[in-house]
Amino acid sequence: MKNLNSLFVLILIAISACGQQKESSVKAEEPQNLEYTTQLIVPDLMIPWGMTFLPDGSMLITEKTGEIILFKDGNKTNIEGAPDVYVRGQGGLMDIKTHPDYENNGWIYITFGSAKGEGDGGNTAIMRAKLKDNKLIEKQLLYKAVPNSKKGQHWGSRIAFDNDGYLYFSVGDRGNRDVNPQDIMRDCGKIYRLNDDGSIPNDNPYVNTQGAKKAIFSYGHRNPQGMVKNPFTGQIWVNEHGPRGGDEINIVEKGKNYGWPVISYGINYSGTTFTEITEKEGMEQPLFYWVPSIAPSGMTIVSSEKYPEWKGNALVGALKFEYLERLVIENNKVTKREKLFEGIGRLRNVVQAPDGYIYIGVEGQGIFKIIPKK
Repeated sequence: MKNLNSLFVLILIAISACGQQKESSVKAEEPQNLEYTTQLIVPDLMIPWGMTFLPDGSMLITEKTGEIILFKDGNKTNIEGAPDVYVRGQGGLMDIKTHPDYENNGWIYITFGSAKGEGDGGNTAIMRAKLKDNKLIEKQLLYKAVPNSKKGQHWGSRIAFDNDGYLYFSVGDRGNRDVNPQDIMRDCGKIYRLNDDGSIPNDNPYVNTQGAKKAIFSYGHRNPQGMVKNPFTGQIWVNEHGPRGGDEINIVEKGKNYGWPVISYGINYSGTTFTEITEKEGMEQPLFYWVPSIAPSGMTIVSSEKYPEWKGNALVGALKFEYLERLVIENNKVTKREKLFEGIGRLRNVVQAPDGYIYIGVEGQGIFKIIPKK
């Protein structure tokens, strides 16, 4: 009996060890002397997923349920002609971004859940349109991921432009972990790159690969809900949700494999493991990973002179813990983490506007502006 008891204890220890995770190397700290506060600018929003700014200082905001709102001079106006949005689970009307040369061409880009195409359900799509008299016109569907699915998970989706004017957008793995992310013949679990008119750049990594999705720029992603051009390097940075732990920040590079789900610092929500490895040849390591998960959403990298203490830092919304996380980064390594505005709510998005101020979207509340206390 004694030997049986000892064996039982050893089995319990082994099971416990399997569920243990390597925690993030840098712990999040409370702010010591926060020099900034928040001011509610746009109230009464439910899930303000995306926001972008027009040359006159007005703001376009997407609500996940399908509305596009113009906020100008303190007033909210619903924009007519929004796309037909398939709302399910985490999917709906997602990001919105003006073209870098918007003042000359007027193009606005939008990602959303779409039911177009064969099969029940929907998948992530990206379109562009112009705004005239509070209505979207000249609407063009640029890309629609397939196949449709009735699953509610992992739609992505954010939009960014690089310094050369290429358009990037993300689509999550759509809950099909073991099929989509590692297969370049399939959509989902990818970062895509297009020309601004929706055509495929001739130097995309898989344009000459038979059967591959030509728009893919990188693969092996789970659910990227943050994306931004680094204003100092021009690189495209993304953050993405892991499962239980293993959220990541990645610098996206052409044709690279970011490992999901072959390598991961996360485990199943049940506490069991789905992979035994965190590294593999031919797969990229994240710039940073979070264990436990913070459920990262929107992200920006601060370049504004209005926040001198934060310049060069990354700001990431933490949906799970309801704060804005500040990451101090030196030589592409996170050296410090700080919790900002803890308890503000589920922080869905963070954007540095052309006026240099940073705006954050909080679910159930609205858009806040971060302003100096002095």
